Amino acid sequence: MDGSAPARRIVAPDLARGLMLLLIALANVSWYLYGAPTSGLSAHRDGTSGLEALWQSIAITVIDARSYPLFAFLFGYGIWQLYTRQQRSGQDERAARRLLQRRHLWMIGFGAVHAALLWYADVLGAYGLIGLIFVGLFLRRRDRTLIIWIGVLGGILALLAIAALAAGMIMPRGAAALELAGPQPAAITPYLDSVLPRLQLWLPVTLGQGVLGLVVPLAVLIAVLCARHRILESPAAHRRLLTRVMVAGIMIGWAGATPSVLVHHGVLDLPPWSPMLLHGFTGLFAALGYAAGFALIAARITPTRLAGLAVGALTALGRRSLSGYLLQSVIFAPLLSAWGLGLGGWLTQWQAALIAIITWLLSLALAVALERTGVRGPAEWLLRRLVYRTKITTGSGPPDRQPQETAVHPS
Repeated sequence: MDGSAPARRIVAPDLARGLMLLLIALANVSWYLYGAPTSGLSAHRDGTSGLEALWQSIAITVIDARSYPLFAFLFGYGIWQLYTRQQRSGQDERAARRLLQRRHLWMIGFGAVHAALLWYADVLGAYGLIGLIFVGLFLRRRDRTLIIWIGVLGGILALLAIAALAAGMIMPRGAAALELAGPQPAAITPYLDSVLPRLQLWLPVTLGQGVLGLVVPLAVLIAVLCARHRILESPAAHRRLLTRVMVAGIMIGWAGATPSVLVHHGVLDLPPWSPMLLHGFTGLFAALGYAAGFALIAARITPTRLAGLAVGALTALGRRSLSGYLLQSVIFAPLLSAWGLGLGGWLTQWQAALIAIITWLLSLALAVALERTGVRGPAEWLLRRLVYRTKITTGSGPPDRQPQETAVHPS
């Protein structure tokens, strides 16, 4: 990068990350609650009614397994942007790949520390893992190869989702039940006793989300394919495609959550695991629909509106999404866990959702304050320093106004 004016960041990914951090907070906060029985495969409590049941239905349909695939898509989009930017700056292909590999290894390290200290369901490790695999196997492959792999993995996941539904219908309800063994992680106290269980849970979560679940690999493959054709950089030129993806993706995603909602509320007599794969598979469609929607919104933002409070705040947080993601754990864990204040033992889910919203608003305010002073988020600063081995050239202008591909996003 030369010393001239910094490249202009594209708005859509930052806007999406800023708002999706709210969905991530709403999705994660329920896992910090403890003391009441759940289905065993979700954080949603059984036997609820009224406002609590309504909130659960909304969360399962709109948020659960829908927000982290969106961040995976944005993460994959950033991989290709960083790769091409390094080559434009004069780095050879091998050096650009090494930089990506360092970045993904450090993300796994960040995830391990995050899990050990605060949050066992961290997704940084999963993204770092799939990033390493993608760079090693797919980075230089042709579009046609990516499309084939998308079709194969998508077909496998669809078949598995159908098979799980069918198995749940065939198996006797009692024999098919699956419950969590052991205490809920947030219920473990004192703090030091909670560290090892969090790490033990983080390892299968990282492997499951990063590779075995197939949703994150699919999202990354689709994202790189889109990045090669600059879909987010030029949404106006792809308006018809984006509109179709938004409408179809959200419709499929929300419809695919219906069996999970009905099973959770006891309307459909199936084991909790039976609709889980369908829920995750259709969550990818919803995530792509959300991404397309944000791109269309970004295409309609004029320079005057861009300076407005709402869009400016969301993009400021999106530029610091790694810090915003980690801040949620810094607040949730000591506030809700049994080793902290223990509020997770008696709050309802909708009350916990209010805490999630307040936390997100706080992160929004902090991001705006950092944006006004031209300062990166602390986590972004540290990761960039480690990846670039302290030899960072930022060009002129505020440090957070570097190109899109320098951003890191959690989930």
